[in-house]
Amino acid sequence: MLQINSEVLNQFAKEGLTINEGIAIDARLVKSASRPISNDEIGKHLEKSKTPEGKVDKNGNPLKFSRDLESDWVVQNDIPHYGLKEHDSVDVDNGFILATTLTPASHHDSQYLSYCTIYSLHTEQNLETVYSDKGYFGQPNRDFLHLNHIADGIMRKDTTTAKLTEYEIQRNKNISKKRYIVEQYFGLSHLYDRAKRARFTAIIKNMIDTMFRQSAFNMKRGAKLLGIT
Repeated sequence: MLQINSEVLNQFAKEGLTINEGIAIDARLVKSASRPISNDEIGKHLEKSKTPEGKVDKNGNPLKFSRDLESDWVVQNDIPHYGLKEHDSVDVDNGFILATTLTPASHHDSQYLSYCTIYSLHTEQNLETVYSDKGYFGQPNRDFLHLNHIADGIMRKDTTTAKLTEYEIQRNKNISKKRYIVEQYFGLSHLYDRAKRARFTAIIKNMIDTMFRQSAFNMKRGAKLLGIT
């Protein structure tokens, strides 16, 4: 699927649609395809799944359904969530989806800035800027961008030693105007693709499903931008 998406994006790039002027990176929560269970129950199911008895049903036949044991719990805005987290990067010029990965919900967003950046490089065009919200703030991500000669568009936040300056507050507002494009994609996929809930109980299957839908999204968007009906 990576190769398919890359080929689609390269074809659009040849038609003049730039995709690497800048990217916006963000993450969203995705509900598990299974009903929520506690972390203790997840551990018990995992141990059972490793035994011969855990691979068959009560009649001794191979299990046709397996519970989602790759999701976990996270609390966001004081609301507990059981499921996965989808990490995406989106081209800020034309809104193409450039990279995606799925993890258990508890994984922190900031760990995946480098992944999303690297897998956004589909063409020979240089990537100029990475935009992201305060969840990606930190020296490791800033160093990564600096070492790779990519402009830092990560929003700043207050620290224990310093408050934001007026310049940094205005800078954050300017970055918000760029990174809205990824939130727009989240909204569209929620509305038209029912992306708020996973379709399968295994991350790999959900990854394949997500990448197919994103390739279709890119083809439709590129065709619209080029006036192809």
